[in-house]
Amino acid sequence: MRSALGALLLISVSATGAPAPLRFAITDSWAMPMVQIEHGRPTQGILYDVMLSLATQLRLPAEFHVLARARVQSAMEHGEIDIRCYAAQSWLPNQSGDYLWSVPLWFQRDVLVSTQGAPASIIPASLSVQPIGTVLGYSYPTLQPLFDSGQLKRDDARNQEQVLKKLAAGRNHYAVSNQWALDWFNLQMMPDRPLRAVAVLQEQNVGCYVRNDPKLPVQLILQTLLKMKMSGEVDDIIRLYTGTSEPTLADQ
Repeated sequence: MRSALGALLLISVSATGAPAPLRFAITDSWAMPMVQIEHGRPTQGILYDVMLSLATQLRLPAEFHVLARARVQSAMEHGEIDIRCYAAQSWLPNQSGDYLWSVPLWFQRDVLVSTQGAPASIIPASLSVQPIGTVLGYSYPTLQPLFDSGQLKRDDARNQEQVLKKLAAGRNHYAVSNQWALDWFNLQMMPDRPLRAVAVLQEQNVGCYVRNDPKLPVQLILQTLLKMKMSGEVDDIIRLYTGTSEPTLADQ
């Protein structure tokens, strides 16, 4: 009996001494090459690889929480998540809580997408009244005045891949996508039927932000992300999935 109790005590002490996991937010609307979600868990992708590498370099276990986009900020505020990546401060104008931001890690280009039958270049304000494929919960500042006036109507899908599938199937004439998702989707399409960008809507750098919690190695997290960017590791991961180098915005 004493031996069994001693073993249980040893297990309890060992468990208590184990490092707490680094908890990452994974938005369920992401699609490849950003992240692949299978059975509610991320398995591969640019953001997944960067997050996993960060935790590994910090010698901490990684814990991934797949959440609806609308739930992510609330989870951060309630201490359920430690790090959110692929975000910009301009997306969170009313952010509450104490957070520290990383250096810019990625470059996001949002584009208006259509099929090969559309003109090669489009001015969104010139479009007739019609639905536009969008991701549920995403904001599109460039198009918002057109949504507000009723000239364009949002046709929301759960994630970016579904938006592009609806466009390819002819459900809409136009949709919004980030450049990564568009390029990845076209790799799966027939060579003579790719989707194409007909207008650039927005370009900006994005990064990660961390809860400024004394229980977290916040400065070490930010320093490691900086090192990963400066060493070329982040860009190497992007190149692995896209075959292209990552541009950056000079003014940010």
